[in-house]
Amino acid sequence: MSDIQPWYKQFWPWFLIILPLCVVIASLTTFKIALDNKDSLVAEDYYKQGRGINMDLRKIQHAKNIGMQFLVEVHDDELLITQHGGPEYKAALSVRFFHPTLADRDFNVNTTANAKGTYRIALSDAISGPWEVRLEGYDNTWRIQQRIEIKDDIEYWLN
Repeated sequence: MSDIQPWYKQFWPWFLIILPLCVVIASLTTFKIALDNKDSLVAEDYYKQGRGINMDLRKIQHAKNIGMQFLVEVHDDELLITQHGGPEYKAALSVRFFHPTLADRDFNVNTTANAKGTYRIALSDAISGPWEVRLEGYDNTWRIQQRIEIKDDIEYWLN
């Protein structure tokens, strides 16, 4: 009789099979994670957006030429926006807040001024950290765009 065991009872064949099997499982897991978590910062219509940048620059330059300037006050439950420069603007204002990395935190509000000329925006959650703020007139002739770092109840000048 021979003392040789069948291959499936040996240590080394299983050791040599398990190592590549672990690599295959890790590769498939990484592939699934990559498919499920797409990069939201890459735009599919980047060419069209690139052409639109020139129009945006003209709006920003027009806002600078006419001296548009706004003060943004950030509180826990609301934003207060008041105008402090340029021709008096009482029409609706398009206010957009873009988070640099988390697209699901972005918000866009069209708001009108109260009798004192203050635009009030109610917030569902307190905001803090870096934000790209864009104020645009309802007539789409001017735009103010600026990055701010929101901290505890501080005023920010947008000009």
